[in-house]
This record gives sequence, structure tokens and C-alpha cells, in this order.
Amino acid sequence: MSAPPGGDDPRAPSRRAARLADADAIARLATQLGYPSSAAEVRVRLEALLGDEDHAVLVAESAPGEVIAWAQGSVVRTVESEPRAELTGLVVDESRRGTGVGALLVAAVSEWARAKGLARLRVRTNVVRERTHRFYLACGFVEAKRQLVFEKDL
Repeated sequence: MSAPPGGDDPRAPSRRAARLADADAIARLATQLGYPSSAAEVRVRLEALLGDEDHAVLVAESAPGEVIAWAQGSVVRTVESEPRAELTGLVVDESRRGTGVGALLVAAVSEWARAKGLARLRVRTNVVRERTHRFYLACGFVEAKRQLVFEKDL
């Protein structure tokens, strides 16, 4: 999956499937957004995800080997509703936010989900990330509900 967002502009970022070699860049970007991760941790997670057809991990590059963003799409299957895709992660380098790179990856995850026969893409975002909310609205998402998230250590 490699297509430039701006047509034939050779300077436009390209997108492709993530590889294990991208672990350093993905970890750096996740840490930038407030999810500290080491390259070793990301590599282990990628190994589990890259071979799973219910997950897509994609990256955007400004040049070959220069990862500036990543996104993850996942299939969600529940008893009470039809299967759907969820954009479970999207991080764009701080210096590239607002340049269309995020929209490029949202489009790529949308294409992946459509190709899997899924009719809906959902994304969850922290209530304090107001700029992110505006971004998703601009990408065609609509606010469906608000909720609380509870966790329990096991």
C-alpha cells in the first residue's frame, strides 16, 4: 500500500505497511504523544500484529526510511453489533501535524477496512485532545457518543 497523497508530487509523503525495522520510529512517535515505549517493546508488539489479518499497521514516510507518522487499524468483533474497523492508533510527528499526513493515514486505514468488507470505522480520542477532535471531524467522522474508560490491573 504505497501512494502519495498529493498526486504526482515527489515531495509528498508516501504510505506503506509497517515493518519491524520501523520499531524505533514508531516508539519515538508514540512517546511524543505521551505513550512511552521502547523500540524493543514496539518490536515485540509489531511481531504479534504484522501477521494478523485483523490488524493493519501503516507508516507515512517523508523519504525512504524517514517515518513521520504511523496508524493502526483493527477489526472489532462483538456479539451485539456488526464487525467494524477501529483506528486504534494514529501519531504524526509534532513537526508534521497539520500538513495532511494524518489524513493520508486515515484514508489508508479506511481503504484497508473497506477492502475487508467493513462498513464503519470508529476512533476514540481523549476528551482533552480538542485539536484532535477537530481533525477527526474534518476527516468525516461524526461524534457518536461520550463514555468513560475503566481499567483493572490483572
